[in-house]
Amino acid sequence: MQLFTFGVNHHTAPVSIRERVAFPPDVLERALHNLTREGLASEAVILSTCNRTEIYCNTHTPEAVADWLADFHKIDRREVNPYLTIMPNTDAVRHAFRVASGLDSMVLGETQILGQLKQAVDRAQTAGSVGTLLSKLFQRTFAVAKDVRTATEIGANTVSMSAAAVSLAERIFPSIAEQSVLLIGAGEMIELVATHFAARNPRRMMVINRTVERAHELCDRFGGEAAALTQLPELLHEFDIIVTSTASPLPILGLGLAERALKARRHRPMFMVDLAVPRDIEAEVGDLSDVYLYTVDDLGEVIRAGHDARRAKVEEAEAIIATHVSEFLHWMDSRRAVPTVRALRDHGERLRRHELEKALKHLAHGEDPAQVLEALSKALTNKFLHDPTHALNLAQGAEREQLAQQIERLYNLHGDR
Repeated sequence: MQLFTFGVNHHTAPVSIRERVAFPPDVLERALHNLTREGLASEAVILSTCNRTEIYCNTHTPEAVADWLADFHKIDRREVNPYLTIMPNTDAVRHAFRVASGLDSMVLGETQILGQLKQAVDRAQTAGSVGTLLSKLFQRTFAVAKDVRTATEIGANTVSMSAAAVSLAERIFPSIAEQSVLLIGAGEMIELVATHFAARNPRRMMVINRTVERAHELCDRFGGEAAALTQLPELLHEFDIIVTSTASPLPILGLGLAERALKARRHRPMFMVDLAVPRDIEAEVGDLSDVYLYTVDDLGEVIRAGHDARRAKVEEAEAIIATHVSEFLHWMDSRRAVPTVRALRDHGERLRRHELEKALKHLAHGEDPAQVLEALSKALTNKFLHDPTHALNLAQGAEREQLAQQIERLYNLHGDR
């Protein structure tokens, strides 16, 4: 078993790189099949969020997997190398535990990543790319995350990205209650954003989504209007605050659309937050003088301000994780003996079957059952002990002494002493 984790995240790579190696939901299963069926990895789970793209896999060719990641996204490996982290065994286990526990998140202690990781594992199981190693890893990962959150309460009073978006908006506008808010998308992130903005009672709030029924569901919960994404060009200029988080592989709000909206608004400022990776809003939109555009990376400053209060809990969480890492590595190490144990049992089973067949033939010929059983037990004992006895007789000097000690241990010869 060779466990590796490959990836980029908000610590190692800017959003301009992360968006190029992201896996949209509609290509995830194809990617898992491609990775495992080509023989590059026997098991694989892909976690792709706005802050990270990571591949957890069982592989003997880690460099080939790293090459595959670049090739799948049709980019040069050399472009990814400065940002790509490859973690083997111990580091990979520790990383999985830290990610699930919220210790590696932009929002320290946040809980959303745990749900995203569970969803990634579910999709990999559906794709048939999870085997013994990754199944055990993520069972333990989810248990560790629960222990960390229960023991340390590290997720208490977190400043989420959705809350940070509201906080930034309040820096631009004196009162959210006087502004109109447009939310583009209808996934989990937009649902969280809607919760925070609705609490500020904006003058108007609308949800736009490709599937308008889903937009209506959010509006029923938080109030406001719903519209289809195709209506964005005619509606954009009506809103002061725009927050977007879709799974679109290409930008949905370009420079031309933003310029037309600003002209219709007579250049009244627009505040935009792009929480999507790949980005929903073209980077050039941020160069417009009346647009305040923020990406997920820009929210880091607001979020980090709330980290200090939770730093003391990190050491406690790391100690819990270290204990679980040692336990999991011990399990991995024990699995290396499985082929030998299986071969030993197969050998014993062959001997048993052979002697049993002989005994059944003797019984069929009417021989005394007691004598047949006696012969069976002696034959099995002799065959089971032949190989270790023969090896001990052939050994010499220090090798014989070492082998004798191993046999005493294996057969517990002095267990009563």
